[in-house]
Amino acid sequence: MAGKKRTTTSGIEIKEVYTTPSSMNELPGEFPYTRGIQKDMYRGKPWTMRQYAGFSTAEESNKRYHYLLGQGTMGLSVAFDLPTQIGYDSDHELAEGEVGKVGVAIDSLKDIEILFDGIELKDITTSMTINATAPILLAMYIALAKKQRANLQQLSGTVQNDILKEYAARGTYIYPPEPSMRLITDVFEYCSKEVPKWNTISISGYHIREAGSTAVQELAFTLANGKAYLKAALAKGLDINVFAKRLSFFFNCHNNFFEEIAKFRAARRMWAHITKELGATDAGAQKLRFHTQTGGSTLTAQQPMNNIVRVSNQALAAVLGGTQSLHTNGYDEAIALPTEAAAKIALRTQQIIAFESGVTDTVDPLAGSYFIEALTDELEAAAQQYIDKIDAMGGSVKAIEQDYIQQEIASSAYQYQNEIESGEKVIVGVNKFTQEEAPLTNVFRVDDSIRKHQIEKITALKAERDNPAVMICLQQLKDAAAGKENLMPYILAAVENYATLGEIADTLREVFGEF
Repeated sequence: MAGKKRTTTSGIEIKEVYTTPSSMNELPGEFPYTRGIQKDMYRGKPWTMRQYAGFSTAEESNKRYHYLLGQGTMGLSVAFDLPTQIGYDSDHELAEGEVGKVGVAIDSLKDIEILFDGIELKDITTSMTINATAPILLAMYIALAKKQRANLQQLSGTVQNDILKEYAARGTYIYPPEPSMRLITDVFEYCSKEVPKWNTISISGYHIREAGSTAVQELAFTLANGKAYLKAALAKGLDINVFAKRLSFFFNCHNNFFEEIAKFRAARRMWAHITKELGATDAGAQKLRFHTQTGGSTLTAQQPMNNIVRVSNQALAAVLGGTQSLHTNGYDEAIALPTEAAAKIALRTQQIIAFESGVTDTVDPLAGSYFIEALTDELEAAAQQYIDKIDAMGGSVKAIEQDYIQQEIASSAYQYQNEIESGEKVIVGVNKFTQEEAPLTNVFRVDDSIRKHQIEKITALKAERDNPAVMICLQQLKDAAAGKENLMPYILAAVENYATLGEIADTLREVFGEF
């Protein structure tokens, strides 16, 4: 086998041995933060251990939340069903067959009240994976916090709110790019005053990677999108030293252990330079804070217990790379939503890394490794080439409109699939070390009767709410959307009067149109 060229998944050549140290003499917590954004990292406190939940109805998800909080999870993550993501109520004809399937169905503030029943929002952080309808769901969360008399200045959590990657990789957008960007910067502006500890966007490489990109593309396209959001907020007159502190990132962690660690280190360094170039002088505005989720697309339906090992490897790489928050996938997720047993093992994986492995005892334990430092430099250089190309096109929005980013991802996905089919890339249990096996029996299933239950709730809600007040709120929202005002206060007023998600999204569709 001598002489066979070895590369990372992004095609960066791996030398047989690395003999020269890099000139790295940086300290963690100092610009450009390659080694971590806090001086003491996990010696100070561990990362936030999140488990993703949200399925079927608010009632069912609420039970899972209480279970997870009882198991020691520190933050909740909400997954929403497809109709909620694209602004349709559960009774809409397009919602049929999708209600409660990939996440929880939320039709109005009533559902959010049920979702968090018995949970004080002031005591937890909540991450909401929602994009096109992010302003509406954030408004519902704020409305509930107000009802609980929580101090909004202390409320903390994250709303994904990253529409650019929807056009590039996922597809749950509603409006054209320009009005979508307006909604995002409206959220930045509103929260910087009213909910200052809220992370107003989680710029997401996760879905770019799940769509088939390489690690280098995930890094490049995510940071290019981040740059587009910075510029949109600056164009609105917002202060980068204020709003950039509330941007967070969401990365994937795949199987190539060292490449992933180098990716996270390169990301921090690159973002520090990008923010500085755009005028950020405050350290908090230059630091890249990120949540990591282990790679969903790396999980196999064949020999599903192997996924526990994959997830452990990926989780360890994320921790060695300095993540602020981590979600570990369930071993059964290639087949269905995770069962409670799978969710528990996923959480225990993080707890074992945190409390038994010793990797949290020192900051950036792999720093100074000839290999890690060289790889960090090479990932940065390769990602920078992409960013320069996107800048030359006029930025991410233009690159997406020209289909450039989508095409790059598609070609990487195609190449990866070919390598698996040819056996060049080994996937244990899939194209090597295979065996006949009985399918998993204990699998989580979502019942179709949920839609009926949600429709009954909507019907009851519309019968008991103050309908004239709802109409007034929606009309005021429509007028504001036609002008230049910040839309968040109008959305919040509509939500508080129990306007449904679909009614609010439809009002905006009338003004903005659909993409």
